[in-house]
Amino acid sequence: MQTTLFEPGEPREPGVRDRLDSNTVARLDGVTGFADLREALTTLRAAYPDARLLCTYDDPDQCAYTSMHATLRLEEDAEPAEDYDFEDPVAVHRAENATLAHIAALLDDPGRRVDWPSLAGSRAAGDADLDDLVRLNSAPDRALDATVLVQRVPVDRDDLALAGIPNGYFAGDWNIFTNHAVIQRMAGHGYRHLAIGAALLAFDRPSAPSAEEAAAVVSDLIHLYGRPDAIAWHELAVLLPDRDLLVLGYAEDFGDALDLERP
Repeated sequence: MQTTLFEPGEPREPGVRDRLDSNTVARLDGVTGFADLREALTTLRAAYPDARLLCTYDDPDQCAYTSMHATLRLEEDAEPAEDYDFEDPVAVHRAENATLAHIAALLDDPGRRVDWPSLAGSRAAGDADLDDLVRLNSAPDRALDATVLVQRVPVDRDDLALAGIPNGYFAGDWNIFTNHAVIQRMAGHGYRHLAIGAALLAFDRPSAPSAEEAAAVVSDLIHLYGRPDAIAWHELAVLLPDRDLLVLGYAEDFGDALDLERP
């Protein structure tokens, strides 16, 4: 794996920046799986102890594109930005941090929060969707792109790291506030939000859950995806105690991310 490091706010060569913005602190190429990613994050977290890190997951180009549009939508009620020189990396960095702070404040606004009970069936799933959910959690590496962007997010809570890569743009997606509610709920099960892609959310945990803890996670997933009698829920309840990663689909047809699987 090749790691290209950036200092926040430094100028980027054309083609390297790949969006997301001037808080992208690393680009990882040749990623073979989450083992590579987590090893890199251990080093990067030591370098940025006062911030949170969030990574791209599936399809980083599409993730960045929809995140840009989700960001513009969230900026609609922000204070107008002061004019600044788009060629000045320091000014761009300052403006983008102001946008990030605005999004983090929206996520933390009680009036914007999505109540967990209201999410019942919000990602209504068919048999194929639930099969894909099992397959994604059986092999999370299959949807992890070989290129990963690592975002430094200057916030003081793990759940607010989503402000660094806001997503949920299309009508069939969970929007950023729903994603945030799910992230907070999974945190109650010991999972930290690790990565977001064009269709998927990834979480990690210090250790795999116990059978009882996994059953509680599955109960919450049934709340989100429905189909309580589906065999997939039994399969996940058996699978999760052997995994310290969790993958959820936030977009419609999230199983399409499996088409990105490695050869």
